Amino acid sequence: MSDYYVYMVPFPDGIHEAVTPGYENDYTIYINENLPDEEKLKAYRHALNHCINGDFEREDVQEIEARAHMKEGTE
Repeated sequence: MSDYYVYMVPFPDGIHEAVTPGYENDYTIYINENLPDEEKLKAYRHALNHCINGDFEREDVQEIEARAHMKEGTE
């Protein structure tokens, strides 16, 4: 089981979220506090999907993002 820590932080325009993996199968998710609430939720879901899909063990960032955005389009 993983632990998720979520923080609202000010990011520059165009950055919605960031994720850092921890040592004990935990993740810290940073959400842009300047986004509207609906966009914050989308950003959180996007980040969470990266954690759940094990994307931090993969190397091809373009493939990771393409797969994440395809999955989001089906929700």
